[in-house]
Amino acid sequence: MQTLEFSLEGDYVELNQLLKLVGVCDSGGAGKMLVASGAVSVDGQAELRKTCKIRAGQVVSLGDVRITVAAATAPDQCSETE
Repeated sequence: MQTLEFSLEGDYVELNQLLKLVGVCDSGGAGKMLVASGAVSVDGQAELRKTCKIRAGQVVSLGDVRITVAAATAPDQCSETE
């Protein structure tokens, strides 16, 4: 099984866009067709909502591909001393 990690920069990413962003499909439209076919699951449950909001901590599976979604780490903020 191939495992991919996606770094989420925001509250969520739509499922069809996630599939495109990690390279599982070529476009958001192709992602919508994959979801509509019933081939995609989120946290072990079949997901048919194409624009389902995927948040940090969730796992998306498609065939032998597993995508783990993690929150992006904020860059360290340095404070200057005067």
